[in-house]
Amino acid sequence: MSGRLYGVGLGPGDPELITRKAARLIGEADVVAYHSGTHGRSIARSIAAGLLPAGVVEESLVYPVTTGSTTHPRGYRGAVDDFYDESADRLAVHLAAGRTVVVLCEGDPMFYGSFMYLHDRLALRYPTEVVPGVTSVSAATAAAAMPLVRQQDVLTVLPGTLPVPELARRLADTQGAAIMKLGRTFPAVREALRQAGRLEEALYVERASTIGQALVPVKDVDPETVPYFSIIIVPGDGVERAARPAPVAEPAPESGPAELLVVGLGPGPDGWVSPEVTAALAEVDHIVGYAPYVNRVPQREGLQRHASGNTVELDRAAAALRLAAAGQRVAVVSGGDAGVFGMAAAVFEAAQAPEFAGVPIRVLPGITAAQAVAARAGAPLGADYAVISLSDRLKPWAVIEDRLRHIARADLALAVYNPSSRSRGHQLADALAVLRSERDPDTVVVVGQDIGRDGEALRCTTLGELDPATVDMRCLLLIGARGTRVTADGRVWTPRSVPAGPGEAMNHHGA
Repeated sequence: MSGRLYGVGLGPGDPELITRKAARLIGEADVVAYHSGTHGRSIARSIAAGLLPAGVVEESLVYPVTTGSTTHPRGYRGAVDDFYDESADRLAVHLAAGRTVVVLCEGDPMFYGSFMYLHDRLALRYPTEVVPGVTSVSAATAAAAMPLVRQQDVLTVLPGTLPVPELARRLADTQGAAIMKLGRTFPAVREALRQAGRLEEALYVERASTIGQALVPVKDVDPETVPYFSIIIVPGDGVERAARPAPVAEPAPESGPAELLVVGLGPGPDGWVSPEVTAALAEVDHIVGYAPYVNRVPQREGLQRHASGNTVELDRAAAALRLAAAGQRVAVVSGGDAGVFGMAAAVFEAAQAPEFAGVPIRVLPGITAAQAVAARAGAPLGADYAVISLSDRLKPWAVIEDRLRHIARADLALAVYNPSSRSRGHQLADALAVLRSERDPDTVVVVGQDIGRDGEALRCTTLGELDPATVDMRCLLLIGARGTRVTADGRVWTPRSVPAGPGEAMNHHGA
């Protein structure tokens, strides 16, 4: 009969915050295990010291490396993975012998806790139970008597190890925040708070619930004194704080409305954003757009972000125009090129309202998704081509079918945007039926997925073989013309020259 494994949360430090269940399990344990740094001292053991039963077997799991360098061939991650494997093997010996093993965990075992890695390795082999504990976030807010969020506020818990631009963006996009994993990361975290405009309200809490507890405004903390076990809390907008000054907007310039910029961010990589767009984003005071695109813009001091959902383009455009009409410097952001199924058309449509008559609009181009997929494939759009979206949210499906039929008959290569989604399951199959009725089944098709982003995939197939079930909203399709060819090494290209008469056009793919 195998033993049982418990991951027991001890809370943030005060032994009186240990739950009754946790205390009982520790007192009944055959084996008590705990993690420690390379120095061998365990905070978890010190919290639970008064509960350890006489004669209990102790397993000290000492990390081989924390923040220092390592000679492990797979670096820090490899050294730590090996350590967790070895630790799990040590505990497995006790479990296989039928012993009850309690792993002591500061805070909560599944909240940035080391126990979760032992759980990954042992829970499928031995009966395992997790006993929750009071988190450091709860202890910090209790120590400060400061509620983080109220009503509709969003709370975000962030590791201080994030890069400064990403940390600043997330701080700017949330109401309440808690930042953990400080220590050596503190200077970068403070810079992220400054860039996000949250530094003045941020509170540093050190060793919450213990005798050494300290609460200091983040701006007044000496970075050299910050231990790993500290936390920063940033209250949300819904929290009433008399000391927090109301935001003051810059006065509108005397010249009247500001120019509204509409910019394309390209398909994904920062390197595909044009220098013109980068310079423009560095000058504006407001970023407006669909949330995933707003998230791609680095946060900086003074920048205000206005993110919204995917189906409110006109409302989003109107909000940007109102800011510009009041003299604020605003950029509306789109993925790819703002003028290709992007926000540029929505801005011009919303600008027809009389109240926006005096707002100048300038569109800055970006690399399109079709260009990105085509470049990865070779040159499938090397000659005349068409571009179409299969989304029928803004146009009837009958119109899409009619356009597809005429494009196919005109022998144009075709870039297909928005080919499929969870709410539009039939469109691609219907579109393929139209194209197959007009084109040879051997027509070359390129499927690009997440091009330029994590998970990028590119494959070449044919019109007859393409399975709609393998295509989702992250894909863009390039459907070749009759002359589109595939080289021996899989590169796709369409000749610029076209035979004089339609009867002379030949299908050269596969050459």
